[in-house]
Amino acid sequence: MTDDVVGESSDEDAPQRGHNRQPIVSVLGHVDHGKTSLLDMVRSIGSQRQASVMDREAGGITQHIGATEVPADVLNETCAAMLGGKQFKSPGLLFIDTPGHHSFASLRNRGGSVADIAVLVVDIMEGLQPQTIESLNILKETRTPFVIAGNKVDRLHGWRCEKGRSFIESFSSQREDVQALFEERYWKTVGQFSEHGFNLERYDQIRDFRQNVALVPMSAKEGEGLQDLLAVTVGLAERFLEDRLTDTLGSAQGTVLEMRDEVGMGKTVDVILFRGSLRVGDTIMLAGQDGPFTTHIKGLKRPQGMAEMRDAGKRWVNFDSVEAACGVKIVAPKLEATIAGTTLHLANTSEERELAEEAIREEWRAVFNTMPVMCSSCNSIFARQDFQEHTASGPCKGAEENRSGVVIKADTVGGLEALAFELHQRNIPVRQATVGPVNKKDILMAKSATDPLQKVILGFSTKASTSDVASQLEEDDGDVKFLSGPIIYHIMDAFEEWQEATKAAIEEEQRETIVYPGKVLYLKDHTFRAKGPAIVGMRVLGGRIHVGQRLMKLDGTPVGQVKSLRTRASEDVKEATQGDEIAVAVQGPTVGRHIEELDEFYVDVPERHVKRLKRVGLTPIEEEILAEIVALHRKDNHFWGR
Repeated sequence: MTDDVVGESSDEDAPQRGHNRQPIVSVLGHVDHGKTSLLDMVRSIGSQRQASVMDREAGGITQHIGATEVPADVLNETCAAMLGGKQFKSPGLLFIDTPGHHSFASLRNRGGSVADIAVLVVDIMEGLQPQTIESLNILKETRTPFVIAGNKVDRLHGWRCEKGRSFIESFSSQREDVQALFEERYWKTVGQFSEHGFNLERYDQIRDFRQNVALVPMSAKEGEGLQDLLAVTVGLAERFLEDRLTDTLGSAQGTVLEMRDEVGMGKTVDVILFRGSLRVGDTIMLAGQDGPFTTHIKGLKRPQGMAEMRDAGKRWVNFDSVEAACGVKIVAPKLEATIAGTTLHLANTSEERELAEEAIREEWRAVFNTMPVMCSSCNSIFARQDFQEHTASGPCKGAEENRSGVVIKADTVGGLEALAFELHQRNIPVRQATVGPVNKKDILMAKSATDPLQKVILGFSTKASTSDVASQLEEDDGDVKFLSGPIIYHIMDAFEEWQEATKAAIEEEQRETIVYPGKVLYLKDHTFRAKGPAIVGMRVLGGRIHVGQRLMKLDGTPVGQVKSLRTRASEDVKEATQGDEIAVAVQGPTVGRHIEELDEFYVDVPERHVKRLKRVGLTPIEEEILAEIVALHRKDNHFWGR
């Protein structure tokens, strides 16, 4: 590493405006290119080791934004071979890990906007992918300097890795054919970045870090090249962002990464504090759905050791105060209105409140048009343009008259945004979107949807609020379908499968005439033909009988199928009801062998029709006959018709 990137630490270098805070590093990139593996490797160094976040992160894909602090002593120890006896000036690094799946675009924007510098992880075997390009656009828009982590060199055929070894040392030890294979992949990646207006160059060959983007080849899986990446990242931040890193004095400010509902804490916000300090009891001002609002801090919590914010579990440490730069969870009242991605301001004094309100109103206007909009009358969530259409014909008349859309739940605002994004891509409206566990109100809301394909609750990383709600959601014949999980695209796949199956079932029901329950009596001296088919006189004792239906004895023995019905006036009919006496042609039985005069028969109801019959409004005698038929079948199958 050259002297123009990493400088020596001395008292003369100490900034006058404030303490030298740690750089905030956003980790971006395409899904499965190794972002979380990289941070797992970072967390594994030093004496405070934590189990892999990747092992606990659903599907190996980051579903929540997270923050991890790495202290200076760990950095200096890890990068000692590259520093040549020098020390970093920074007190450490604060890493932000963001999801790579395309539905988390707003979270990546949020992480990119708060970062001092970014690491863009690129699988050197795959090159630029859709989310890589999206991340590049974010970095360009936010003017955030960045370093490329050319990950997965271990996948190059013949490459030999050694944990902790620098890339320079590793590359020189590889065979010539392996080096040639690396060069081929490297220049292909250089060309791809060039197409997007970026000059990419291997970090050890760069002469001007202001004109070229540094690429650090590495293996996050094996830990090779990690010290190179850390040294380049910290060195560039210290060399070119000194003013930003010493701008720590003044009233506290931080970026709200996420609002979530924590068990035992209520609504909380995860914040990256980049200026000033906060104390328990401080008044803070945040941006809400209706503009600025104030609240007071009841608790400040940070993850223990090198754990990160989304994975801390119960490993939280309470603090009376915190100072920039750090990740902190804030517990306070009224946080449910907070807009994630906006700025938190300290507002203890009237002057601070005035300045904070002005800044938040300006920021609020900037994000207003990109925010999802919740209708206060019907609790539906809309894109801005859709909300304008929703209210174009006048004020919303409330949820009772606006029954279109699905219900979505998540443990965080980011999760709701991702679900809403996926549904918007499929032109599926969202009727209600809230953070927290599923409750009875959510079930009632979903149940009242007019479209049967929207009688569903989609839950991302959330579950039922009580055991009673859970039992309702688990009912196989319930009116509402609950689809949940920790991976967005799995939820959407399950939702699409459920919609297809439900649509097919509805179409099948529409094609198929429902079979109503009935009970008939074979009249004495009314045998007109003994077989082929048997034709006998019957009286409908209850319910109805229809051509095409099947009869069975009272013990459940099948009898045969009704081929025709004829009245006493010799008129063919399709159906007969209670009290009618008709001649019935039954294909299957032989009189005297299978059936006898004065026998009673049920009209056998198909199992798939039982649920439908319970919704159509049967007469009391039809309900009684149906109950007898169900009980008869359940002697052999306890779950029949359930």
